[in-house]
Amino acid sequence: MSNSIWRRKPISAFEADMKKSELKRVLTKWGLTSLGIGAVIGGGIFTLTGIAAHDFAGPALALSFVIAGIGCMFASLCYAEFASVLPVEGSAYAYAYGTIGEFFAWFIGWNLILEYMMGATTVAVAWSGYFGKLLHLFHINLPIWLMNDPTTAAIKAKELGEAAPAFAFNLPAFLITWLVTAILVKGIKEAASTNNVIVIVKIAVVLFVIVVGAFYVDTANWHPFIPETVIDPVTLKESFGWDGVVTAATIVFFAYIGFDAVSTQAGEAINPKKDVPFAIITSLIVCTILYILVSLVLTGMVHYSKLDITAPVASAFEGVGLTWAVFLIVIAATAGLFSVMLVMMLAQTRIFLGMAKDGLLPKKLFGDLHPTFKTPYKSTILVGLIISIVAAVTPINKIAEMCSMGTLLAFAMVCGAVWLLRIKEPNLDRPYRTPLLPLVATLGMGFNVFLMTKVRPETWTAFLIWGGLGIIIYFLYSYKRSNLHNVDETKSNGQL
Repeated sequence: MSNSIWRRKPISAFEADMKKSELKRVLTKWGLTSLGIGAVIGGGIFTLTGIAAHDFAGPALALSFVIAGIGCMFASLCYAEFASVLPVEGSAYAYAYGTIGEFFAWFIGWNLILEYMMGATTVAVAWSGYFGKLLHLFHINLPIWLMNDPTTAAIKAKELGEAAPAFAFNLPAFLITWLVTAILVKGIKEAASTNNVIVIVKIAVVLFVIVVGAFYVDTANWHPFIPETVIDPVTLKESFGWDGVVTAATIVFFAYIGFDAVSTQAGEAINPKKDVPFAIITSLIVCTILYILVSLVLTGMVHYSKLDITAPVASAFEGVGLTWAVFLIVIAATAGLFSVMLVMMLAQTRIFLGMAKDGLLPKKLFGDLHPTFKTPYKSTILVGLIISIVAAVTPINKIAEMCSMGTLLAFAMVCGAVWLLRIKEPNLDRPYRTPLLPLVATLGMGFNVFLMTKVRPETWTAFLIWGGLGIIIYFLYSYKRSNLHNVDETKSNGQL
């Protein structure tokens, strides 16, 4: 293999990785599906519906979920084929390494940090908000400075006519991150079992919201379904109208990242070539339907302008006088967001594990498995440390869109990579084949890149800075330490 940054990891090397993997294979297809639903249902329904409807789409939030869901469906079909061919931890990173090349794979892996680590951070902050409401139901009210980051604490203090606190730290977000970290260090079986119980509770409550809330829908709240375009005179931020609907789609895209988290668990699946594709597609279909129904119910129960952006589901039921239901919703949201964090952090550590195995990250830190639990405990603790600190001091709206950017980029790249693999390796065993691949891949790439163009300029600036940092790290560290560096392709096929 040459020194080119486009050197590819041979498919035989992935097969060798699967055979010598020390991860425990304990996940069935329904366990994988549950993990996917566990990641999808949470931040989208319980938090981002409020932000997207209140600030951007109004009642047309349902259309935003349809738009985002279509883009995800194209990507999910491509993910499913890749997962059947390369059932290893690493997700889009691993798929790109085997098809396009090392630099491309690194760049995807670097941006998946935005998807999973920043996603888990966003959810940790959202969990803290719902936990505060849960405590309030029991007449326990912790001080503002202990429940919020410095920026949010200052804003809330001003609303109450108080001076901004000298110190603020989101303690619940910090602590919940460490609880999830402890579960993940203990093992995937324990994490999956915890998630399964929570998923059952979440789906039951989501169905409750849809069925009970439907009786309180006032169709007048849906008019106009797409509010007129409004431009903020200070920020010049455009909302409502079709542009607002599409921008909202980029925000709620965050809510769909659970289905691709399934692919990061291939190394722990009992029958990954068949079960991972099944779980990817099933979890996406189930959750898309639930999202659309919930968004219609919420914007029908109360006017979109009255939705609480931090706890929209609870506020909708409060708005129609169903205070008894708020208790159930808040408990479910608190548990539901916990499971989202669990799956996201689990996915992030498995991507790091895949990159460490390939030499692109330090193996001693990201590749070591616990001697008893057989989990990548060092990287799990590191991820927990970073997320806990960022969540404790950062406002939720500063990290949600960055998460969506990483997701959109990964989805677009996977759509192109699976098509390229069909051309380069037409004879590979593919237990699942994406139907109408040229059309699906083209639409998937175009759709996701289009949504990226609708993200706000300041998010693009931060994204470009993040991407530039990743490129620097690749050339300073990963390029020369890669397993494929200066290795002849024939030798690498036999040794890796």
